[in-house]
Amino acid sequence: MSAQVVTPLFDISYDVGWIAALPKVCLHDHLDGALRPQTIVELAAEAGHELPATDPAALERWFVESANSRSLERYLATFEHTVAVLQSASALTRVAREYVLDAAADGIVYGEVRWAPEQHLGDGLDIDSAIAAVARGLALGEEAAAERGATITVRQILCAMRHTDRSLEIAQAAVRNRRRGVVGFDLAGPELGFPPSKHREALEYCAQHFLPVTLHAGEADGVESIRQAVVEGRALRIGHGVRILEDVVRRQRDGELADNVSRLPTSHDISLVPASSLYRMGEVASWVRDRHIALEMCPCSNLQTDAAPRVGEVGKPQPTEPTADHWARTYREHPIELLRSLEFAVTVNPDNRLMSRTSMTHEFLKLAEEFGYEREDFLEITLNAANATFLPLEEQDEIVERVMAGYSDAPVVG
Repeated sequence: MSAQVVTPLFDISYDVGWIAALPKVCLHDHLDGALRPQTIVELAAEAGHELPATDPAALERWFVESANSRSLERYLATFEHTVAVLQSASALTRVAREYVLDAAADGIVYGEVRWAPEQHLGDGLDIDSAIAAVARGLALGEEAAAERGATITVRQILCAMRHTDRSLEIAQAAVRNRRRGVVGFDLAGPELGFPPSKHREALEYCAQHFLPVTLHAGEADGVESIRQAVVEGRALRIGHGVRILEDVVRRQRDGELADNVSRLPTSHDISLVPASSLYRMGEVASWVRDRHIALEMCPCSNLQTDAAPRVGEVGKPQPTEPTADHWARTYREHPIELLRSLEFAVTVNPDNRLMSRTSMTHEFLKLAEEFGYEREDFLEITLNAANATFLPLEEQDEIVERVMAGYSDAPVVG
């Protein structure tokens, strides 16, 4: 029998098993942020890499505690260890296979997992052989999941690192390896100080070859980063994008919005106070919303890195140097529900399962607990993701059908 979770804010019981079984579409998940702790310990022993802890439970705690630093730079530093143990074809294949199995257990029916090949060439691999190793692992994972009764499809997004000069090489590899399941290109790593304009040649190459692009933007840098993502990068999706709210101005007097939001616990209640009557959007926010450019929201990760403005701060004049009070500290302070009420194409994702100790199921459960999300809310954000995949239209339609079939079979709760 599934455990029952009774939320402190709503008189509703949520069946964790039901939420886990909901068909999900995951668009923003890093392969090197999703390793099993036991796997890291075993791979580190094989590679001779020293870890902060060799007990899997202690190592998992170390990753989470290190990531809970309120700093994206320190959060990214935890990847030193996961990247270090992923320097061989066998390690990449193993981790990719395990990723698919863990995703299937999380209810994911389609996922696009991203990683940076240039960081995994330490054992004599070249970029194409590294991509092939991941493709092999994903295929093995899909086969193993099918044997266990789960249907799941996972494709690759290749990341180039913003602070290096290999982006054109990665873009070319992405186009060259489409037959191995590569469906898109991304820029990852330190955002502030490394804008998309520094990678114009790579982004132009993607555009010329009709390779879809999603760029990390609006996480560690502001709305100008998002502007460059859609202008320079022609991005069809935005990784995180939560700081697009810097391009939103409050129409009402200071303080009224925060009071309104705190009194409105669900998306249905917020509709009683039309968001359009509370806010005026700038040209970047309007473009992203009106063109249905999907926002790859990762709430748990955002809370760790001070990426998301507290919902009560949205629309106020931007401080030159935001204080700690400016940033969301709890899931309920995260502006994801406000973005939905403003009609952005919001999707929900884990980002890094290990560092954030999260999953799609955990993110869904937090949305249920904090905002009273019900069946139709989960279906909406899942269809947003399904319609934003980088698949051809025919395959995209198949994912939508898979999602709808799963919801038809799921029991009604709440």
